[in-house]
Amino acid sequence: MSQSRGLSRGDRRRNEQLKRLRSIVSRERAVLAVDLASDKQVFVLTDHDSTVLARKTFRCSPWKLDAAISWGATQAAAAGHRGIVLACEPTGNRWLIVAELAVAAGVELVCVQPMLVARAREAEDFTRDKSDDKDALIIARLTTQLHVYLPECPDQRWARLRHLGRRRVQQIVAETAARQQVRDLLEYVWPAGLRAAADPMRAKTWLAAMSVVGCDPAAVRGYGTGAAGRAAFGRAVSAEIGQWGATRVCWRIIDALIAAADDSHAVAAHRAGALERAAFALGDLRLARAGRAEADTRMRTVIDELGYTELIDTIPGVSVISAAAILAETGDLTRFDSARALVKHAGLCPRENSSGRYRGTTTISGRGRPLLRVATWRAVWGALGHNEILTARHHHLTHRDHNKLADNQARVAVAGSLLRQLHAVLTTRTPWDPTIAAGGLTHTRQEAA
Repeated sequence: MSQSRGLSRGDRRRNEQLKRLRSIVSRERAVLAVDLASDKQVFVLTDHDSTVLARKTFRCSPWKLDAAISWGATQAAAAGHRGIVLACEPTGNRWLIVAELAVAAGVELVCVQPMLVARAREAEDFTRDKSDDKDALIIARLTTQLHVYLPECPDQRWARLRHLGRRRVQQIVAETAARQQVRDLLEYVWPAGLRAAADPMRAKTWLAAMSVVGCDPAAVRGYGTGAAGRAAFGRAVSAEIGQWGATRVCWRIIDALIAAADDSHAVAAHRAGALERAAFALGDLRLARAGRAEADTRMRTVIDELGYTELIDTIPGVSVISAAAILAETGDLTRFDSARALVKHAGLCPRENSSGRYRGTTTISGRGRPLLRVATWRAVWGALGHNEILTARHHHLTHRDHNKLADNQARVAVAGSLLRQLHAVLTTRTPWDPTIAAGGLTHTRQEAA
């Protein structure tokens, strides 16, 4: 019947969402909105016409706001309302405390996006003035208009995965920064040492050797010349290389470093200080790599507890760690009523730009969770070349006659496909099926080639 009325699938889902929100933000309940801060919490109680029923400022930490919630419920009952709904911005971590208190008090909590509050603040009176009392009232008004969402309520396993995912991102950033710093410093104080390996930042022998000598060519010369010096240097590197995840030494790199130790090309005034700083950065790199490996191990443990490891292993080209990084940002996938909602949550959904006969460039929304987009992007780079379905889709998008996409654009589209497939596999707990994953795309990688 909905089709006869011309309702799209998006219309029906939007109507269901509004119905669900209206059941919580019902007209019988007053809205208790709060603008949170570290030691000053501004509350305003309104009805659904944005009429202010009561105001009060509590100068306390968020942990002591149970009295404020009780005050709001009492004021709402005095005004003839059947309970309250609590509303706030999800800024920082204070809103998590309020959510905990709301559950204890048996009060429903809804959240308003901070960006929406900022836009509504200017639309209020066409100025950019800001105050805590005004923000609380804007939060209340947006709540009555159902410009809210229900916050995620993860259990301990999902919450732990979220924190481990953030820890892993921090270690990757630190690792990348340290790697780039070592490269930049050696380029102008010991360029020959940097050329001792084709890809020095990934050559474990080179990294172990640099750790042994502290990035100092004089320390390499200190092992002596000839076969005895070469053997002594090799033994020292062999003892260190296990710290970098390898077991065997590449003697070609050892010989190249010994030859580079006599190279004099350098900015002389900076050489001693920059080499010392490079040694510090190399130590930071090792710590970051170890930290990331530990985070990976713990994230894998959480995925095992959730029972997802075997399902993820059925997806070619997608490792458990790549999927864990995605799930750390999405949370439980069952909270998304469709795979499209997950793609939208990542900000990877296309957004049309047209009016009348005008057709602008279609781009992704770029909203949602940035770290989720990063995690999915990294997973795609690992999957392409190992997953025939995703590779075939990428080839189709970059070689079709109409609306041909560039390589990066196609990778974004493949990222959306990967999220949809991951959602289907984990929510239904069904192993990945290449036939289902291919959908309407009939050609395979071999046929495309």
